[in-house]
Amino acid sequence: MSGLATRLYKGQADLNIVAKRRIWFAVAGVAVLIAVISFFARGFTLGIEFSGGNEFQVPASVGTLQHAEDTVGQALGDVPNPSGEPLRVASTQQVGGGEGTYLIRTSEMEPEQSEAVKQRLVEAFGIPATEISNSRVSGAWGAQVTERAVLGLVIFVTVVMLYLIVRFEWRMAVAAVSSLIFDLLLTAGVYSLVGFEITPSTIIGFLTILGFALYDVVVVFDKVQENTRGITASSTQTYSEAANLAVNQTLMRSINTGLVALLPVGGLLFIGAGLLGAGTLRDLGLVLFVGMGIAVYSSIFFATPVLTTLKDYEPKYQAHTQRVLARRAAIARGDVTPKSARSPKQSTPAEPRDEAEVAALAGAAPKVGARPTAKRPSGNRGGRSGSRPRGGKRH
Repeated sequence: MSGLATRLYKGQADLNIVAKRRIWFAVAGVAVLIAVISFFARGFTLGIEFSGGNEFQVPASVGTLQHAEDTVGQALGDVPNPSGEPLRVASTQQVGGGEGTYLIRTSEMEPEQSEAVKQRLVEAFGIPATEISNSRVSGAWGAQVTERAVLGLVIFVTVVMLYLIVRFEWRMAVAAVSSLIFDLLLTAGVYSLVGFEITPSTIIGFLTILGFALYDVVVVFDKVQENTRGITASSTQTYSEAANLAVNQTLMRSINTGLVALLPVGGLLFIGAGLLGAGTLRDLGLVLFVGMGIAVYSSIFFATPVLTTLKDYEPKYQAHTQRVLARRAAIARGDVTPKSARSPKQSTPAEPRDEAEVAALAGAAPKVGARPTAKRPSGNRGGRSGSRPRGGKRH
């Protein structure tokens, strides 16, 4: 185990990630398919800010959270609703440590209905009306937040595309943006499957994980660009192999960056939200924890394989890959001696170094049955071959 860790830190683990890209694409495709099906089958659990509704705050001294939820549900059932749809409890949570407060969110009600529910809660809990607060939130505000978030996402992706095209190239830009979209889809799929509540803090977290995911991808792509610079001038390594080497060289950096980022987020989620009861921290920490974990996976197993797939469609790299494979086949047949197996005496300028030179020498050999070329006599350095020396007699 220690040997593997050492090789990982030195970038010498030689994990064949890019060559198995079909497996990673299949895993990604299944995950995205499950997420999309969940979008339509289960949908999302929208917070009160998006769906609209009422919120009641009661002290935790009234009993357990389940008791408070059941009491509010009974109060809602006693209040008539002109629309015909029954009023229900949307979500409940405890805020603050110790005694704290219970936040109980319900369906949207008119002011008269809200006051009637509050009076029934006062009677059921046996506490003064001043200890129970109620407020109404319109879903229009959540719609505005969503609209601004989508606009911010479009601007962010556009700026990222332009930057990556200038910094790298358009294929790397497409691969990086595909990785970002993959992160968003999977994070949203987890929220849909598990039923986590979508709040404005969740939307902020979605936009935050994009920056983290982009940073990790740019680090890997920078190493890919370094390893593949001028690669077509050589016949020893394909583009996919050089990209795979870059992934291995940055693998521990990606893992360490992910762990360093997830540890404080985990503390924010489990300590701030779990122990201290900060509901806002829970909404923000949860999406960051899920999104950053998926971003680490996508930067290793998705972004670079997408890049190499796009590169394989470029004619220049197709010809280069064929040349590398032809050289390896020639070495396997014994037609070409690899540089590492040559002795110093064998490494002469006249010896062919790759299959291009082998082909060139083969083309220079005389054909069977061809007339041999007459050897030109060597003449003086200062004159033409076969010319009469200056000052000599004519015979």
